Amino acid sequence: MRLNVPNRLTVARILITPVFLTAFLWKTLPYRFLIACIIFVAGSITDAVDGHLARKNNEVTNFGKLLDPVADKILTTAALIGFMSEGLCSPWVLFVILVREFTITSIRSIAAADGVVIPANYWGKVKTVCQMVFTIIIMLLCQFEGFLSFLPFSVNAISSCLMWICAVLTVVSGAVYIKDSVKVIDFSK
Repeated sequence: MRLNVPNRLTVARILITPVFLTAFLWKTLPYRFLIACIIFVAGSITDAVDGHLARKNNEVTNFGKLLDPVADKILTTAALIGFMSEGLCSPWVLFVILVREFTITSIRSIAAADGVVIPANYWGKVKTVCQMVFTIIIMLLCQFEGFLSFLPFSVNAISSCLMWICAVLTVVSGAVYIKDSVKVIDFSK
């Protein structure tokens, strides 16, 4: 199977995820948060570029519609795992996000079995953008924490707040997916 450029970018996002997580978790790596942040930004950029190219060049494929959101989930989940290991994210945030992701992926699989592709919706995109932007902010705060003593809140408190916002957006986007899926999937089969 030959992949078009947008789909190659999606696959690249998946492949850089273990590199990102390794850099993030490598405690003796100098500037590990900054290095991880740069890798994460590169992955986030591929997310924006692959969709733009697919639409611009009329290269939207079912493969891309299904794999692009999975690639996003792999990258953002890796960040959440890293955050949990550093005490920057509540296990409940990760639980809420993963339940939503497994639920939506299951619904998409059921739809695909019926020949229906449920693409990412507006709220799913907002959720993904917020997760990516907040992840970048948190990693930069971690990297430069020593210079941020003037902040009235700790990096952990800021991170926790941002991650709970992501969890709320995750629930909202999941509810919208479920509402939309009821319209296009025959659940009686």
